[in-house]
Amino acid sequence: MESLGEVAVIGGAGRVGLPLALLFADHGLKTTILDLEQGKLDRILAGQMPFAELGAEEVLQRVLKRGTLNATTDATFLKNCGFVVCIVGTPVDEHMNPSFDGILRVLRQYQAHFRSGQTLVLRSTVFPGSSARIQRFFRDAGLDIGVACCPERVAQGHSLRECRELPQIISAFDPETLAKVRALFSLFASDFIELEPMEAELCKLMTNSWRYLQFAAANQFYMIARENGLDFERILHGCRYNYPRMSGMPGPGFAAGPCLVKDTMQLAAFSHHSFPLGHAAMLVNEGLPAFLVSEARRDADISRATAGVLGLAFKGGSDDNRDSLSYKLIKMLQFVTGRVLRTDPFVQDPEVLPLGRVLEESDLLFVATPHEAYRTLRIPKGKRVYDPWNCLPHHDHS
Repeated sequence: MESLGEVAVIGGAGRVGLPLALLFADHGLKTTILDLEQGKLDRILAGQMPFAELGAEEVLQRVLKRGTLNATTDATFLKNCGFVVCIVGTPVDEHMNPSFDGILRVLRQYQAHFRSGQTLVLRSTVFPGSSARIQRFFRDAGLDIGVACCPERVAQGHSLRECRELPQIISAFDPETLAKVRALFSLFASDFIELEPMEAELCKLMTNSWRYLQFAAANQFYMIARENGLDFERILHGCRYNYPRMSGMPGPGFAAGPCLVKDTMQLAAFSHHSFPLGHAAMLVNEGLPAFLVSEARRDADISRATAGVLGLAFKGGSDDNRDSLSYKLIKMLQFVTGRVLRTDPFVQDPEVLPLGRVLEESDLLFVATPHEAYRTLRIPKGKRVYDPWNCLPHHDHS
């Protein structure tokens, strides 16, 4: 283990970095989380996960007891680390263009603590060409640091398991750095895909864009069926049943969160906006909340009605409400109804109400997140329900 040295995880208190740090620490590697959110660090050091991650709290308490995990806002320790894993990506700005400022700002902030001989691992999604730009950044600073792009592809909340089970994408600009990151991830993984850095960058973007396109197709089909007064679940059952070529067709529902639309727009920008499929997918997926509101207005006068929104997380079973379309739906409903109530069993939101109260007081209900708890709900009579997920029992046609 000594040959790998110590590892730092910049941005390691978040949903991507913390599970990875736990895996390194649980396999005996001295791991330090570097993050600016002191509140999260305090919780981590107290053995409490700041978000939901299956099996993580037990691992966290174990590695703290062993002394293989630490967390700090002080970057001076970076010079002791053989590996620095950076959990900072390239988001898109308000114009849906990639922004490189964040990751460059972080590297400049900590530049004085880097040293030659280290390996920097880019773990978050980055715009194609970012790895090469960062490699130039270090060379221009006179630092001989190997840059590797090893993007994660895990399902949020299941990172500990999927990091072990899924193939790890690894890439670097030289064989020595590639061998180092293979050794690092071999602590918990056994299956690897070696790519060139830009290939690795595109692999992550295309993976998320493909999922976003698939969800858009299902949502477009759903809207076509509903506009014609048809039951889409029956149609979907007909498409899938004992027909292998359609077995992978997803169902409809809100397609959002911190990755899918962002990565699709990054791919569009990389292609010089010659990616009409991506833009069309964004229009469809982002338009589903408006479609549901239009359905409700077509069915009845809702100007004085109370609307209840079930679910604020961007996906079922999660406590993460980042970029959730639930809030877009809420804003639209606030404009056209008398009152809007919201509930979620996991999300921390100051306006969340108990589920029972939302069910009782609402005239119309919108299922925005397919949490498992909703699948057995008894909906009071007289409520109009809009459930694109087919989550509630009264919509079950299986």
